[in-house]
Amino acid sequence: KKALGEALSQIERQFGKGAVMKMGDQPREAIPAVSTGSLGLDVALGIGGLPYGRIVEIYGPESSGKTTLTLQVIAEAQKQGKTCAFVDAEHALDPVYAEKLGVNVDELLVSQPDTG
Repeated sequence: KKALGEALSQIERQFGKGAVMKMGDQPREAIPAVSTGSLGLDVALGIGGLPYGRIVEIYGPESSGKTTLTLQVIAEAQKQGKTCAFVDAEHALDPVYAEKLGVNVDELLVSQPDTG
């Protein structure tokens, strides 16, 4: 215990007070989230969906539902008045399908990079 105290003191001297904190000392703030459109997934994610204000990468093999999941989240966010962007790395975005999932394609920002 003494060694831990000394180590923490050294870290605070080097990096300043508050460089190391106990998580229990800080109030926990709710993380605002947008629903994925799937109750089971929202529960599994622990915060009710995907966090707002963060970059989220949806990764998986071809035809595994990445685009469908993403479009469902976009539709949910747009219902809340949010502005959404879709980076279509696969050049596979179908606006007709997106509309069927509830996406307002007229308001959707889209980028289709050639590399990346």
